[in-house]
Amino acid sequence: MRTISEFLAVTVLASASAFAWAGEFDAPWNDPKVALVIDPYYGNSIDWNKLATEPRVVAIIHKATVGTRKLDPSYLTRKEEARKRGYLWGSYHWGESGNPERQADYYIDTVKPTPDELIALDLEDAASSKLMNADEAIRFVQRVKQRTGRYPVLYTNHASAKLITAKFMDSVFAKTPLWYARFKSKVSDFPSGLWPSYTLWQFSSEILPQKPIPGTKPDMDINVYNGSVEQIRASWPLTK
Repeated sequence: MRTISEFLAVTVLASASAFAWAGEFDAPWNDPKVALVIDPYYGNSIDWNKLATEPRVVAIIHKATVGTRKLDPSYLTRKEEARKRGYLWGSYHWGESGNPERQADYYIDTVKPTPDELIALDLEDAASSKLMNADEAIRFVQRVKQRTGRYPVLYTNHASAKLITAKFMDSVFAKTPLWYARFKSKVSDFPSGLWPSYTLWQFSSEILPQKPIPGTKPDMDINVYNGSVEQIRASWPLTK
């Protein structure tokens, strides 16, 4: 039987854990210490001088490639400007159905990521028959690992994260940091198990604008990093 002091210690520890969990999924972008990341494509406008007035935006993950032949027309010029201004840089590939290894090769050969650049796969629907599905994503991830020596970050929504957690526990997904898309201020049903939490959480977009970022319009995708500005700088590109 526990003593009163032991009981109180356990209660305090449990309360602290509950508080940390609540803050992690309760509008964490309102914490002035956490880092923010934008992920634009060519259709999103950026006023670089105004963007620089938000010091918490330290990284940009730009749409790069689609399938086996499409490159975002703004990717190269945006990368040059962002790097010149000191932003952490990353890219993502939009997965289509079929030929996941060829898609991975096209992405890597086109982007030519340096060791300090984040790489990611955009898996829009893990159960899709028209876009890349979970089985194809596994092959894509394995190919990227073979080509680069590291696993990409995995962008996906709540329904797909839930499906992957239920059906692909013993897979390479466990080695891909989660970039979680969920346009809500609070989340109480995160599908933990495969991923203990998110690494990035895309919480704001044209679907539900929740936080204005200087130099951007409400259609900009905005993400919160699960940590501080100092921590994201130290851990970038989030996979080793």
